[in-house]
Amino acid sequence: MYPQIFTAAKGVDQAFLIILGFALFILVAVTVTMLYFLWRYHWTRNPQPTDIKGSVTLEILWTVLPTLIVLGLFWTGWTSFKAMRNIPEGAMTVGVEGRMWSWRFTYDNGKTAKELVIPVDTPVKLALTTRDVIHSFYVPAMRVKWDLVPGMDTKAWIQSDTVGDYDIFCAEYCGLKHADMITILRVVEKDEFDTWLKGKEEPAEEELGMSLLEEFGCFECHSMDLSAESAPSLLDLGNREETVVLPDGTEKKIRPDEAYIRQSVRDPGAVLVKGWDDMMPAYGDELSDAQLGIMAAYLLKGGQGKDKGAALADELGCLGCHTTDGTDDVGPTLLGLYGSERKGKTADGKPYDLKADDGYIRRAITTPSADVPDGYDDQMPAFDDLDEGSVNQLIGYIKSLGKKDAE
Repeated sequence: MYPQIFTAAKGVDQAFLIILGFALFILVAVTVTMLYFLWRYHWTRNPQPTDIKGSVTLEILWTVLPTLIVLGLFWTGWTSFKAMRNIPEGAMTVGVEGRMWSWRFTYDNGKTAKELVIPVDTPVKLALTTRDVIHSFYVPAMRVKWDLVPGMDTKAWIQSDTVGDYDIFCAEYCGLKHADMITILRVVEKDEFDTWLKGKEEPAEEELGMSLLEEFGCFECHSMDLSAESAPSLLDLGNREETVVLPDGTEKKIRPDEAYIRQSVRDPGAVLVKGWDDMMPAYGDELSDAQLGIMAAYLLKGGQGKDKGAALADELGCLGCHTTDGTDDVGPTLLGLYGSERKGKTADGKPYDLKADDGYIRRAITTPSADVPDGYDDQMPAFDDLDEGSVNQLIGYIKSLGKKDAE
């Protein structure tokens, strides 16, 4: 059994143990009584059977005793249930949205997260909603399990007296990737929570690397996907070979490392990637050694920081159904989606044959039932509550992904 960290849920454990204790008691009592009867009323000891006409005492006992036991068990369960349903006044509210197949948590200040972060010793009211099918928000360490039903606003509350990380599951089978609906409940000290909520935590190294690449305009020419229109792609730079042209005109295969990246930034014309002209401006000493080191480390690790559109797609759970590697999943792959020929049926059943442009991608995000592609079911939830900027970020991200045949 998970360690219990929710004071109000202690009654749940108590009810469980009481019911388990009664079940074991009844099992032992029935077994012992049955063995006694087998011995006591064996035919060798009672060759002549006795006809019992009735016993008022016994009938009262086997009516009253079970009734009292059931009422006692009901009372134990009811009191524990009531404690978990009475949300304290002034509890901090967090919106919990379940969708196929991820969670999203929204705080009063508009901050959103894929993990649920709460301060210790603070009651938290969870406003539960779902965008598509029935899910069930389940925190084993809290003994909290509550269904999220489409069209219905439900609520629950939690409070932890222990700092730590705890599992969150979906306890209702909700489709092919139901098992992916796993995230973390992080219980932290109040000061740490306040800092996190205000977004003042120190950025991770990969975020700094991404920020530097954006700050110095690297993405004006380079991409972080398979497309390479103006300059070589920076995707997965540390795990691939490049053919470069040396100053004397000879060619050489290399695996990019930190020294190569530093040279390519400070003096890009010294060694050129084969097939590309010497067009990149030299940054010289414009970037410090430390900044170059962060950028190189970020690129050599595969550039997992992604841009805002990619981060938003990840946060909204888009990548739970759509891949970016060219393989189709529950939904079409996002790789090469933009600009591709799409066929399917509109909401009124009419066939369509068009090119995936901004309008098509926008409808696919906000009103996916409007254009259902061939080979897929109409099961994607509508993200019609996204603001214009967020939709544009997603469109930009999908647009930035290269074509399938560019792999």
